[in-house]
Amino acid sequence: MDFNSKYSIFASKLLQMHNRQQKPDLIKRSLQKHGRILVLTGARQTGKTTLARNCFPDYSYVSIEDPILRQSYTNLTAAQWQNNFPRAILDEIQKAPSLFESIKAVYDQFADPRYILLGSSQLLLLSKVRESLAGRCQILELFPLTLPEMLTKSWDDEVRQSLFQQYISGEEVLSNLLPSFQMEPDYARKQQAFEFFLKFGGYPAITGEGLTPDEQYDWLHNYVRTYLERDIRDLADFRNLEPFITVQKLSAIQTGQLLNFSQMGRDAGVTSKTAQRFLQYLEISYQALLLPPWHRNESKRLVKNPKLHYLDPGVLNAILQKKEITSGHEFESAVIAELYKQTRTLGLSIPFYHYRTYDGREIDLLLELADSYVAIEIKMTSHVTKTDARNFADLGSILDKPLKKCIILSNDPEIKLFGESTIAIPAAWFLT
Repeated sequence: MDFNSKYSIFASKLLQMHNRQQKPDLIKRSLQKHGRILVLTGARQTGKTTLARNCFPDYSYVSIEDPILRQSYTNLTAAQWQNNFPRAILDEIQKAPSLFESIKAVYDQFADPRYILLGSSQLLLLSKVRESLAGRCQILELFPLTLPEMLTKSWDDEVRQSLFQQYISGEEVLSNLLPSFQMEPDYARKQQAFEFFLKFGGYPAITGEGLTPDEQYDWLHNYVRTYLERDIRDLADFRNLEPFITVQKLSAIQTGQLLNFSQMGRDAGVTSKTAQRFLQYLEISYQALLLPPWHRNESKRLVKNPKLHYLDPGVLNAILQKKEITSGHEFESAVIAELYKQTRTLGLSIPFYHYRTYDGREIDLLLELADSYVAIEIKMTSHVTKTDARNFADLGSILDKPLKKCIILSNDPEIKLFGESTIAIPAAWFLT
C-alpha cells in the first residue's frame, strides 16, 4: 500500500474521532437553535467534511471542488435547490461565491431547507456570509485538535477540560494542585502528548498511532505545499508565488516576535503594504494569529505593533524545514496557539493581547475576562525563578480592570508561588 492510500485510510479513521464529544452536539444544537444554515469554517484538514457528514448522514453531500460540476450547481434556481437538495452539505463553497446568493434565495423563499456550508477561507467565506447571509446563519470555527482531544483514543472517550479551560470557566483549580506535575497520575501520558504537539502539532490525520515520524513529517510538508497551491490560489490570483513564499518563511522565522511590516517587506523584496496583506492571508486561512497589542493607557509609552504566532507547531516546523521546536519564541507561539484553540473550542470570545513598553517590559499574553485580566508569561526554561515574574510588578496599576492572576508557563515540572497572585505552572499540565 502506498503512502497516499495508507494516509487516506488513517486520516479517515482519525477524522471521525475529531472533536468527538462537544462538536457533534454543538453543531446539531446550533442548527436547531440558530436557524436553517450553519457555516463551518477552519483550516484545511481539520475535519470539517467528515465531522459534518457524520453529524448529518441524511444530508446530501455537494462538493464545489469539482470544476466540471461547479457551474451546474451555480445555475440551479431556488426551486431546484428546494426540490433536489432540501438538506445538503456544501463543501468548499468559497470556490463558487455566487452560491451564497442562491442559498439566500432558498432561505427566503422556502421554510424547510437546511444547509451546512463548509470552507477553509475566512476572507472568501465569511465576507460572503456577511454580505448575503447576515442574520440567517450560525458560524462555527474548527481548529486542529486541542491537547485534551489528543488525549482521547476513541469517539466514545470523554474529552476532559484542561486546567486552563476549567480556570477560565470559573473553577478554582489552581489552589489545590500537587506540588509537582510528576506526581500527577497521568503525568507520563500528558507530557508525551505535549511533546508530540511541539513536534507535529494537532492536525487529526497525524495524531494517534499508525504513522511513523517520517510519514508524519512528510504529511506536514505536503500540507504546506497544498496550502500554497490551493488556499493561497483561492485567496489571490498570484502570477508568481515566490514573494508570498518568502514572506511565509520570514514570518515563520519571526514567530513569537513583534511584526515590522516595512522591514519584512524589504527583506522579501515587496512593499510594506504587500507584506501586511500576505500576513493577513496567513491569518484568514487559519495558519497564523496576529496578536494585537494592549494600549488603552495613554499615559504609558506602549508598543502598538502586533505579534505573530503560528497556530500549529507542526506546520511551523515544516515551513522551517526542522523537526522540533528549538527556540523560546517558537515555544511561546505553540503555547499561545493552544490557549487560543482551547478558548475558541469552549465558544468563549476572550480577547487575547500582548503587552510591551518601549523600554522593553513585556507580557506575552493578556487575557481580558469580563471583569478582570489574566497575565501569562511563557518560558521555555526547565527551572523557573522569581526573576521570571519581574514583568508582572505593578502591572495591575496600568490596566483598566483588576489583574486577577499572573501565571508563568514553562517546562519546569514544579508548582511555584511568587506572591499572593503569581503562580508558575508546567505548560504541559496547564494545557492538558
